Amino acid sequence: MLGNVLILGAKGRFGRAAADAFSSAGWQVRCFARTWNGAVNGAVTGAVEPAGVERISGDAFDANVLAAAAEGCDVIVNALNPPYHRWRRDLPRLTMNVIHAAKSSGATVMIPGNIYTYGAAMPARLSEATPAAPTTRKGRLRQEMERVFAGAAKDDVRTIILRSGDFIERQKTGNWFDSYIAAHIADGRVMYPGPLDRMHAWAYLPDMARAMAVLAEKRAGFAAFEQFGYPGYALTGRMLIDAMAASAGQKLKVKGLSWPLIRLLGLAMPQMREVAEMSYLWRQPHAIDGAKLHAVLPEFKETPFDAAIAEALG
Repeated sequence: MLGNVLILGAKGRFGRAAADAFSSAGWQVRCFARTWNGAVNGAVTGAVEPAGVERISGDAFDANVLAAAAEGCDVIVNALNPPYHRWRRDLPRLTMNVIHAAKSSGATVMIPGNIYTYGAAMPARLSEATPAAPTTRKGRLRQEMERVFAGAAKDDVRTIILRSGDFIERQKTGNWFDSYIAAHIADGRVMYPGPLDRMHAWAYLPDMARAMAVLAEKRAGFAAFEQFGYPGYALTGRMLIDAMAASAGQKLKVKGLSWPLIRLLGLAMPQMREVAEMSYLWRQPHAIDGAKLHAVLPEFKETPFDAAIAEALG
């Protein structure tokens, strides 16, 4: 066994993928969520499949509950992700509670990062050296969260951020790919949120989670606060849709997303307002430089793009 890992937000998209990846790699996995089959307040509901995984229920807003869940763990995967419109209220408190759990357990914190901190004028190629220049509320909140984790290094809290673009995955979890782009592919239709000629960063979620598990094995060799870009696939909208058409074996009609409608809905729906704020991600070309990650994980192999699309649509 490689060690003990606590997965926070284990019922979310990254949390589930991380649990699978760490378990498959030989870790003892604790999956933490607010409820499991109705159990609450820190109750342990026992081992579940796959073997070596246990479920713990509790409130991540209770620092003592989180610290107790992390006891004896070597790694904490912080996959907690409140709804966009609650970030301002929830992210600071959750961040401090995760840091408290890491201090008490000595565990390294690992975070699936995003590219929101780079802002609407981000360069076409993003690396660990690209300066943060957020232009949205969520970008600024993420920047502050990362600043707090970096500052916790002085208290011997170690943190690794693995940063990616949008997810492609096997399950339907409400992400851009399954909820919007591919939602009506069975009817021969796809929707794309931006111009078809702009590069956009994507990550096949099982691969990214697997990369995090391998990084966890090598954590002792990293700085107290470390960042890696996960390159995934850099694709124009046309490249993505062509691959989807090839996988589906049919021509696809392409429709754009009405951003004015999303903004209008945002007047009454906070979540839509937060989605509209990030529309620049579909207009500003970008790709993630994976040179640093490949240097420390030279043996890591990503799923070929066509295979990832086939699995996601299957």
